[in-house]
Amino acid sequence: MARTLINLRPWRDDRRKERQQRFVVTSVMVALLAGAVVFGTGFYIETQTKRQIARNDYMRQEMAQLDTKIREIKQLKEKRARLLERLEAIQELQGNRPIIVRVFDELVRVLPEDLYYSTLSRSGEVLTVRGRASANKDVSRLMRSLDRSPWFSEPNLSNVGRGDGFKSFDMRVGLSKPKPEEGS
Repeated sequence: MARTLINLRPWRDDRRKERQQRFVVTSVMVALLAGAVVFGTGFYIETQTKRQIARNDYMRQEMAQLDTKIREIKQLKEKRARLLERLEAIQELQGNRPIIVRVFDELVRVLPEDLYYSTLSRSGEVLTVRGRASANKDVSRLMRSLDRSPWFSEPNLSNVGRGDGFKSFDMRVGLSKPKPEEGS
């Protein structure tokens, strides 16, 4: 007699168990893979964050150094400006030194006889002259001489008075530098 094998086991239950095992194994593998991806992604993000923080710290340090250098540069510029101002002031004083002597020399040259200076004062580019003259024509002659002089400009008589046989006067005159002659 031939033997026939009859499978009395429920094949559907076996197939369901097998599928369930595959599902569990696949789910575990997917869960492990997902965990690895999440861990890897988290590790990558954390590593990039740490690198960026390090870059930011480096940039902050460099910016602090640059800010220090910028402050130093500003201080040096301010110091340079002060030194240039001093240098210009010294040069101006050096340049004006002979001018003062020349102004006094010119004041003597334009002085008519019988006229005396009692006070000379300078405020900026204006010279205030107070003096005494024996006659009004001497004051007029002084004004004309001052007007013709290359070192003075626009004499302005503000007060003429009498006293002690002399006429006292107050005058303001502008100071000017003569223009250099062409050809010399």
